[in-house]
Amino acid sequence: MRHYYQMLKEAIRKGDWILLLLCTITTAFGCLIVASATAYLETFRYIGMQIVGALLGILLYALVSSVDIEFLMERRRWLVIFNILFLAMLIPFGVEIGGNKSWVSFPFLPFNIQVAEVCKITYILIMASLMTSHRDNISSIKSVFHLVLHLGILVGINMVLSGDLGVSLIFVFIFIVMAYTGGVSLFWFLVAGVGIAVFFPILWPMLSDYQRLRIEVLFNPSLDPTGTGVLWQSTLSLRSLTGGGMTGQGLFNGHRTQNGVLTGQHTDFIFSAIGEELGYVGCMVVLLLLGLIIARCIYVGIRTHDYTRRLICFGAAAALIFQTIINVGMCTGVGPVIGLTLPFISYGATSIVSLYAMLGLVSGVFARPAPTSHELYIRPPIS
Repeated sequence: MRHYYQMLKEAIRKGDWILLLLCTITTAFGCLIVASATAYLETFRYIGMQIVGALLGILLYALVSSVDIEFLMERRRWLVIFNILFLAMLIPFGVEIGGNKSWVSFPFLPFNIQVAEVCKITYILIMASLMTSHRDNISSIKSVFHLVLHLGILVGINMVLSGDLGVSLIFVFIFIVMAYTGGVSLFWFLVAGVGIAVFFPILWPMLSDYQRLRIEVLFNPSLDPTGTGVLWQSTLSLRSLTGGGMTGQGLFNGHRTQNGVLTGQHTDFIFSAIGEELGYVGCMVVLLLLGLIIARCIYVGIRTHDYTRRLICFGAAAALIFQTIINVGMCTGVGPVIGLTLPFISYGATSIVSLYAMLGLVSGVFARPAPTSHELYIRPPIS
């Protein structure tokens, strides 16, 4: 017990305080927006849950910062089993929200848990461990097949059980960034591109009609010329986003936001609520804060010369980059509506806690940029 206490104390002392400060500032800004976006409901439930989630997240950030990464790397099989079993909980406990069965509900918890958000963290660790074990021959057929197999299992289970395309694409983007920065040959990315082109006619019909329509309408707006069908959410989002001009209509004063007109204005479309109430300036502040968090993750990754630790930082940055780009693209009408929240800004207890936990791994890398002497010869078994 004393050993673990010392590890936690060291992590708090040496952890990445700049990253934590950026996260808390962004979270505080997000809490303010959530409070405004839910004011019309006349309840403190959402802002209360967001604050509780943020406090739990900060605590978890400190705890994860103290975790020995090599300890986790050596237990990759257990991480894989955890992901499979955790996703399997969607079968008996899953609840459908917004068309996706991505959440599990327990009677003893006041909020639902989005299981894929948690699996996102463990997947980064699994990928880092796999790539470390294959590092000497990372571009071999065996190595690449092994990496793709783990991705396929995770994405396949998530799609079958939840149907959540958005979160599944996060796993894919994490895979691409970590594989590229980890040294996988560009030849395999070319092969993947050709493979997608060949199998696209087979994969396309596997999407639901509504998912296909959301993508098709981006290239053919005539599918919904009045903007009252599949483009309805995007139309409302753009009107709100552009309705605030340069400085916005003011917090708690947005015309559509304060009347609850915008669907998901405290979750998926919170960026549009920011545009209406705080204008272009408010949107730029959010993007600047998220950009600084992402840049900090990349900086910590570049700062360390350890292969495994660097991959973990880049994996965390990849998750944040993809989620931010897709959410903003969705709100501005240039991307499909696939239900991804804006990191640290959108309402969601699971999201906020898992984000802090994920960046706690980056803080741990900052505190220990290189393995200690007793870790230098440890390599996870290939499995």
